[in-house]
Amino acid sequence: MDNDTSEFLLWEFSKNWELQVMHIFLLLILYSVTVTGNLFIIPAVVFDRHLHTPMYFFLMNLAMQDIGSVSVIVPKAVFNFLMNTRTISYFGCVAQVMLLFFFLSCDISLLTVMAYDRYVAICNPLQYEMIMNRKACIKMIGSIWTASFLNASLHTIFTFMTPFCSNNVNQFFCEVPYLLKIACSGLYVSEIVALIFSATLVLCCLIFVLVTYVHVFYAVLRIPSVQGRKKAFTTCVPHLIVFSIFFFTGSLAYLKPISDSPSHFDFIISIIYSIFPPMMNPFIYSLRNKDIKVALSRHFGQILFHFKEV
Repeated sequence: MDNDTSEFLLWEFSKNWELQVMHIFLLLILYSVTVTGNLFIIPAVVFDRHLHTPMYFFLMNLAMQDIGSVSVIVPKAVFNFLMNTRTISYFGCVAQVMLLFFFLSCDISLLTVMAYDRYVAICNPLQYEMIMNRKACIKMIGSIWTASFLNASLHTIFTFMTPFCSNNVNQFFCEVPYLLKIACSGLYVSEIVALIFSATLVLCCLIFVLVTYVHVFYAVLRIPSVQGRKKAFTTCVPHLIVFSIFFFTGSLAYLKPISDSPSHFDFIISIIYSIFPPMMNPFIYSLRNKDIKVALSRHFGQILFHFKEV
């Protein structure tokens, strides 16, 4: 098989129809919870002027990116099940790789920027509004999108510039390690280099976040008020948890050896890094937040009041 092949064959969850239904049902539940949870965040931040701050602006962007990342892979898997097929077109596979890398790159970059936001807010509060002003936040988001697009383009080009010796992808979506597994031997060195480069950048993000939070926690421990320390920890610890989940699950997915045959373990690992973090983000970082809860109750209260009037 070469680069002009029209389609790939994705992993079939099981020959057993009941197990297929179970897999798809699991994906649908995770997808529904992820999209619903993140959709709550976006209108809350957009329509509540009290949440027009850098932290919530970044949270809104994180919610949009999380919806995008799960929407790249789950709907296609469900569609294939409903249509009783396991194929994905060549260009559909290219789009999956491109979009998934874009959203994952955006996530890791945005979580890093959010760590810097917390650092400035806690360690340099008097200059927070000057440093994290509206213009600076928009520039940061623009830089994240641009850099992520370039990174995704790089991986996509390097992945698909090599011929493939098989069209069987042992995963339920087009994931780069599984595509490299079917690439003709010795012809995917450029993509390996690109993956190492990305891994280095992610490691740099991890180091930056850890160093940042060392300074943050040192500053928090110096706050004389117990209530002040508790409030600072409440805003920082959830972010650190979200970043850790994303980093370690993603590292496990891309660094573990790829088996020659499909396995349910590989399926679970892919679920953990591609769907689990976006699903948990709203609950860990947003929906437990008092300001978000107040904004949501106010927003939906207005909607209910409008319907009652109608």
